[in-house]
Amino acid sequence: MKYRTKVEVGLKPGHSDPEGETTKQSLAELNYPVLSVGVRKVYDIVLEAKSLNEAKRMIDEICRRLLANPVKDNYVFEFEEE
Repeated sequence: MKYRTKVEVGLKPGHSDPEGETTKQSLAELNYPVLSVGVRKVYDIVLEAKSLNEAKRMIDEICRRLLANPVKDNYVFEFEEE
């Protein structure tokens, strides 16, 4: 069975986000009253698995092994059957 997954990876609280800070400063220079900007990466992954539980296990492993740095990143994912 095919599963489509959306994985979001972002910084844990307390870690600096230079890209977010630069964006916030640029928006302030354009006179937007933005208080904060946080940058997240989004991955759309389609994979084949025997069950939803197996797909969740694989995506969690993919996140831990490649997509997220466990020291500084949090990640969340959601699934759709395809």
